[in-house]
Amino acid sequence: MSRLSEANLRIAHDILSRYPKKKSATIPLLHLAQEQDGYVTDDAMEHIAELVEVTPAEVLGTCSFYEMFKRAPVGDYRINICHGIACHLLGADDLIHHAEETLGVRQGTVTDDGKISIEGVECIAACTEAPCLQVNYRYMNNVSNEGFDVLVKGLRDGTVSVPKHGTLALTRQQIPEDKAAGNAWVEPDDAPAWWPEPEGDA
Repeated sequence: MSRLSEANLRIAHDILSRYPKKKSATIPLLHLAQEQDGYVTDDAMEHIAELVEVTPAEVLGTCSFYEMFKRAPVGDYRINICHGIACHLLGADDLIHHAEETLGVRQGTVTDDGKISIEGVECIAACTEAPCLQVNYRYMNNVSNEGFDVLVKGLRDGTVSVPKHGTLALTRQQIPEDKAAGNAWVEPDDAPAWWPEPEGDA
């Protein structure tokens, strides 16, 4: 288990600088931690808690709420096979069974080489293209058993290009200093009743 690396800590401070309240950076920092290790480690959550000045329990509460954050290792390529009603009616159960047999793993586990994990998931909102699945949240539609085999082969030999699990984007957003809008507090007269008072001269 690991905290954020030195390089990612520099990115974390850049992310933090974009928010008037540090706690608001929790989700982007969780993404950064998952990008680093492929999942969010306990040590990373403790490090994030220090950075955003909340308790580790608050970071865990956020991390565990969202399905895209994983708290244990998953495959480099996480395959979510939809078994919502449309996919179910068009063969998703057979596809899941085929995937388990082909890969030699059960749902929620990882292949011995650490490359692929599979999971049956509820509707992923591509019902007209059923049965469908996602590879690291990239959609593949109208997937047959044969199509699944081609997909897995392509993931393993690199002919299907999907970033490894945890990778958000190939290009990180950069905002030039002269283009940044800056952070500002909401004026008290316009703020909702629950909005905290600014500290000091903020």
